[in-house]
Amino acid sequence: MPHGGGPLPLLGDPGHRQLSAFLKGVAPQLGAPSAIVLVSAHWEADQASVTGAAKPELIFDYYGFPEESYALRYPAAGNPALAQSVRDLLEEAGIPVRIEASRGFDHGMFVPLTLMYPAADIPCIQLSLLKSLDPAAHIAMGHALRKLREQNVLLIGSGLSFHNLQAFSYVDAAARAVEFDDWLVETCTDRAISPSDRERRLINWATAPQARFSHPREEHLLPLHVCYGAVARDDAGAELIFNDDMMGVRVSALLWR
Repeated sequence: MPHGGGPLPLLGDPGHRQLSAFLKGVAPQLGAPSAIVLVSAHWEADQASVTGAAKPELIFDYYGFPEESYALRYPAAGNPALAQSVRDLLEEAGIPVRIEASRGFDHGMFVPLTLMYPAADIPCIQLSLLKSLDPAAHIAMGHALRKLREQNVLLIGSGLSFHNLQAFSYVDAAARAVEFDDWLVETCTDRAISPSDRERRLINWATAPQARFSHPREEHLLPLHVCYGAVARDDAGAELIFNDDMMGVRVSALLWR
């Protein structure tokens, strides 16, 4: 799920108009989850980590924005029992994991969810990325969590399909970004691609057209790998549910049912 630039989707930024409208309207496509596990591009750890607090605080992990962006509130409850279930599933798969009892929700969580679920009435936990940034390891994390789908738990990967902060002002940024976006959409949605080939393409994503231009560092892409991993064994392709402009480049959102 694209979460935009810092708090800008919540501040009426014109460059986020389409994305904000999408986030406000997407919830009906996602059903009525009993809980949410969100993988945020803004949390990396040396081993998989999950939030375990019952009432997490917000982490304002952005800088230089208007004063009101540091007074935002999103009072969703945590879910310690779900955190323990996630820990158990990852450990069963041989993936080291720890529960972080005091960590709060970063903006990769509270910015999109404020628009998606403004009532803040669905319990949420966050799952970290791995500092290794190994795409295969993140797909494996998703594999380990596939049973959550049977428990009406919504798994959200919060990042961006384009994340090169230095390049937004480049004259050719839009044309170059769309090359990678087209590849990513084809990789994830084309039903002619087998699950094994889809996984191979995602693991080797850096060989795609304009890959390193779109992601000089891949932390905003890898939440997608976790979501893909949760469905990979019976994957028939994702649905493209958003494909529009954000700050002059195309970004996408994908949904695996």
